[in-house]
Amino acid sequence: MSKYATKILAVLMVIGAFYGAKTTIANKEKKKPVNNVKIPTATIEIAQNIIVPVNIMESGLLSAKYKIDIFAEVQGLMQPSTKEFKPGAQYNKGEVLVRIKSDDHYANLQAQKSALQNLITSIIPDIKLDYPEAYSKWDKYLREFDMDAPLKPLPEPGTDKEKFFLTGKNLYTTYYNTRNLEIVYRKYVLTAPFKGILTEALVTPGSLIRNGQKLGEFIDPSQYELELSISRALISSVAVGKQVQVSNPENPSQSWTGKVSRINGKVNTETQTVQVYVALKSNHLKEGLYLQAQIAGQEKLNAMELPRNSLVDGNMVYVVSADTALELQQVEVVHKTRETIIVQGIEDQTRVLAQPIPGAYVGMKVSMKK
Repeated sequence: MSKYATKILAVLMVIGAFYGAKTTIANKEKKKPVNNVKIPTATIEIAQNIIVPVNIMESGLLSAKYKIDIFAEVQGLMQPSTKEFKPGAQYNKGEVLVRIKSDDHYANLQAQKSALQNLITSIIPDIKLDYPEAYSKWDKYLREFDMDAPLKPLPEPGTDKEKFFLTGKNLYTTYYNTRNLEIVYRKYVLTAPFKGILTEALVTPGSLIRNGQKLGEFIDPSQYELELSISRALISSVAVGKQVQVSNPENPSQSWTGKVSRINGKVNTETQTVQVYVALKSNHLKEGLYLQAQIAGQEKLNAMELPRNSLVDGNMVYVVSADTALELQQVEVVHKTRETIIVQGIEDQTRVLAQPIPGAYVGMKVSMKK
């Protein structure tokens, strides 16, 4: 290769290296990312406080007005009765619900009655001699003494001397020990306190029943109460005796008319509501039904209605400030429905966020749409 060709090749190599390095450096330079901030669109409502008519709509669970839990106060084996002790069994007032084997206790009771009868027999001669004016009533009591019938009250002593004589003979102690056994004996048979239906049965014939054991649940299926939670701001429009329209939300054609029977005197500190109970009578109602009640309320002045999902933390809503940023404002919720809330405390012309924005926070910039 000639001397001149070598020089030209060297120059070309230097030039190529220069441009190659320049290209590499240019490729390594990072472009600054473009920060495209998307401003969300806020659907707002211009506040205008007006007269808002309110009908109180609340839901609650139905429960029997007369309901008892059946407990045993004695111990023994459960015996069969005329009806099966199972859920759905109907009983008239006074019918036997549960019968517990009581042979041992009955024998003790009869022995104690016999001891009382012997004691009275032993003191009759002394009464005839020392208290002749009292002899006839004690003689009659002894002759009418029936081992198989409940004890009758003892004759009243005519004088303190007679009373002290009877006390010294241990008559009153023996009598009340016998009465106590008689009272306990009655607890071996549990009867229906009213006409109703058995809704829960926890024992079967042959089961060993223990003292204090729950045996079942018994209700009156004709009278019920619906428990409602009414806002304290609206409780002034509810009074005992006021009519209430009740319906089944799953089947609106089913409706009943009830009356407010009781109003709790205490406000729930967590929910700021008051418990109201509505009395209902119908053979078509069942324990545990979830029902909706409508009570004619009152008009609310200086209030506005908003979608229910616009409420934040139970007592605040988002508003749009003058510089189009979100702010939280505290309100007083005076009524709620399934879809809306009625609030007070918002000034007229305030721009209220009517639909929630995902990820909303205080200070978020928004564009507005009425």
